[in-house]
Amino acid sequence: MNDDDAVFRALADPSRRRLLDSLRRKNGQTLSEMSQGLEMTRQAVTKHLSILEEANLLSTKRQGREKLHFINPVPIHAIADRWIRKFEGPRLRALAELKKGLERRK
Repeated sequence: MNDDDAVFRALADPSRRRLLDSLRRKNGQTLSEMSQGLEMTRQAVTKHLSILEEANLLSTKRQGREKLHFINPVPIHAIADRWIRKFEGPRLRALAELKKGLERRK
């Protein structure tokens, strides 16, 4: 499985997206913090976090007995560059040309 496949697979699950959203709001959470308010077991959260880590969407750091989880936006940025940005170029050029044309009319 290539890197993009792992990222898409990880992002396909709504529970994993919720975990990433939680880290986006407060980075550096423990498993206990991330499990609060979710309707799943700690084991299920651990499994989802493992998949996110395999896709390089999060990293961890040991702090004493706790393991802190941090979001890694780099793979999402790489996908945006590959799949989205190329479509923005033509639209942005068209808007720039439209702006220039309208300014010339004034």
